[in-house]
Amino acid sequence: MPPPSLTAARDPAAVSAATARRRSKEGGAAAKVHPAPANGGKGAAAAGKGAMGAAACGGGEGTWRRPEWCSAAGAAGVLRRHPLPALFACGLLLFMAVEYTIPMVSPAAPPLDLGFAATQGMHDAVAARPWLNSLLAALNTVFVAMQAGYILWAILAEQRPRAAVAALMMFTCRGVLGCATQLPLPEEFLGSGMDFPVGNVSFFLFFSGHVAGAVIAAADMRREGRLALARLYDALNALQVVRLLACRGHYTIDLAVGVGAGVLFDTIAGWYFDAKSAPEKHCRSCQCHKALLSH
Repeated sequence: MPPPSLTAARDPAAVSAATARRRSKEGGAAAKVHPAPANGGKGAAAAGKGAMGAAACGGGEGTWRRPEWCSAAGAAGVLRRHPLPALFACGLLLFMAVEYTIPMVSPAAPPLDLGFAATQGMHDAVAARPWLNSLLAALNTVFVAMQAGYILWAILAEQRPRAAVAALMMFTCRGVLGCATQLPLPEEFLGSGMDFPVGNVSFFLFFSGHVAGAVIAAADMRREGRLALARLYDALNALQVVRLLACRGHYTIDLAVGVGAGVLFDTIAGWYFDAKSAPEKHCRSCQCHKALLSH
């Protein structure tokens, strides 16, 4: 009798039948080992989702974990790497407490200005010497003329209009805010016919155009590499601040916002010219933007 392998090789039908029987046996064994779920596979799917959710939550520990900086070592690392934001955070907490507890100035009382208190001695000296008041006012007017002269030189001689556009934006905004909120003139104001605007005429207190114009001019000098001239303007601007406080020509908040306004409008003017210099923003065949784009 020939062996089964030889018989199968001679009879293809026998090979097919044997293969079918073997597959049916393997399928039955698999069905016994992995029976189908009674709910049509929903239980298995739910179990799979549960396992994935547990893995996403960090092994079932929850969806929220404490940030690393919420510990002594983490806080120390934040203070070491980011001291300035940490300082501002402390300032926030400090001035929240100060603002909610400080007594407010009564409507009948003059404004409380710490800059006025700091320059009281200089104010008394200038008030006792009218000639000194006029001299300081004249020097301050010369400095304002220096600011305007530099900005005009930049746009007319060097064809760099950024500082001029920043000054136009700044003075327009100052006019709007000055009309919207007219602050009372300080009681101890020392006016002079030599001050700018020349003639001892009325002016807006908020915010200081003297200070903002100097900031804009100094920023343009730095961009052009004229660092020594920029430092000179910064020093003259600081002296101008002291003089304006001593003569009560501005409140401290006017001067502080003047610095911020100079930085802000110089930055906005830069954004404006960056947008204008994009190729799709203007006619490529037209040369009318040449001067405006060389900022």
